[in-house]
Amino acid sequence: MTKHGTHSEKAEIVREHGPFAGVEKVHGVSYDGTLVWLAAGDKLLAFDPETSRVDRTLDGVPAHAGTAFDGKHLFQIAEDKIQKIDPKTGKILSTIPAPGRGGDAGLTWAEGSLWVGQYRDKKIHQIDPETGAILRTIESNRFVTGVTWVDGELWHGAHDGEACELRRVDPKTGDVVRSLAMPEGVFVSGLEAGNDNLLYCGGGSSGKVRAVRR
Repeated sequence: MTKHGTHSEKAEIVREHGPFAGVEKVHGVSYDGTLVWLAAGDKLLAFDPETSRVDRTLDGVPAHAGTAFDGKHLFQIAEDKIQKIDPKTGKILSTIPAPGRGGDAGLTWAEGSLWVGQYRDKKIHQIDPETGAILRTIESNRFVTGVTWVDGELWHGAHDGEACELRRVDPKTGDVVRSLAMPEGVFVSGLEAGNDNLLYCGGGSSGKVRAVRR
């Protein structure tokens, strides 16, 4: 049971993608409307969610945590900063400081802002994508991993000891509205909403990306 009496449902994993060659760990996940992007430490990969085939690779891009897409550019957490990247070339166009100064986890784009999960701080910050200034903060009572917005709903990966779940939270209060419990031993290291009512979940050291029904 999660806070405020919200019961946890079992997450329905629809499909597993990967592991992918040369990917030891999935650090972040995003979706550009066609391809699913994953952060793999020293590069970004994009794969077709229908076939799992890797379609794009951006080598030499530091990619240590969350990934986001604003409709034109990728944003990628690299240690203590957030990089704005041209997805066609892999060129880093600009950088801003990350709010957690290296303690950042998930990243998503919504409402003209970046939203950054703070793992150990158990928070989600809305930040200005031009300056990195914190605009508002949502508190959690679990370690926060990936974050995503879809259809006006805020979801995040929540981690507590060995248990991991996907939580839909009230963006005004942080209260848990819905919880999807992942199977035992399955970690969520990135989160992004896709088509067909799916959530794409990075699988950490498994090297996989899992599609979960929202």
